[in-house]
Amino acid sequence: MSIEVKVKLVEGLFEQLDFEISQFQDQTKLHCLTGCGNCCTNPTMEASPLEFLPWAFQLFLMGKAEDTLKELNTKEKQSVCHIYSPLNLIDTTMGNCSNYKYRGLICRLFGYAATRDKYGQQRLVTCKIIKENQANLYQDTTEAISKGLYVPMFTDYYMQLNQIDFNMGNQVVPINRALKLALEEVLQYYAYRPFPGDLEHTA
Repeated sequence: MSIEVKVKLVEGLFEQLDFEISQFQDQTKLHCLTGCGNCCTNPTMEASPLEFLPWAFQLFLMGKAEDTLKELNTKEKQSVCHIYSPLNLIDTTMGNCSNYKYRGLICRLFGYAATRDKYGQQRLVTCKIIKENQANLYQDTTEAISKGLYVPMFTDYYMQLNQIDFNMGNQVVPINRALKLALEEVLQYYAYRPFPGDLEHTA
């Protein structure tokens, strides 16, 4: 399967998830605080290279893949996501994603998706800030989920991602390494192939 096809499949999965999360937010009224980037600074954040393949492919089309890879090689062990842009150096938890359209699957799921506990019950995975600042909405949402409100599931979406490319989708690593591996995948693929057809002017 070509890189272009994989990218389209991943983007299609993202579109489906974004629609479901939008509906979930409309029904529950849960929302991230404006300018909050607390989850983006989580030092344990991990992702798969496949969920950042659209990001890497877009950088390749723009002629920025190699330079970005060099940057990542100098900061791969840095815990804060390379794509995250803090508003200031004093409080790095305030900021935004510098490439929001191409953020990963984990970035989309966190806050508005669920896992199952040891009893098989759905449990919303969201941050402490939402739980505390939107306590009533969080409690109402938890109750609604227990009564059958649809919520996107982490396992469902990662299973769908793995079906696109099992090796890339099943490899879960620190987020900056995932970005690096996604870039390397694109650059290696096109090392001896022509520039993607009909895409020469998209950048």
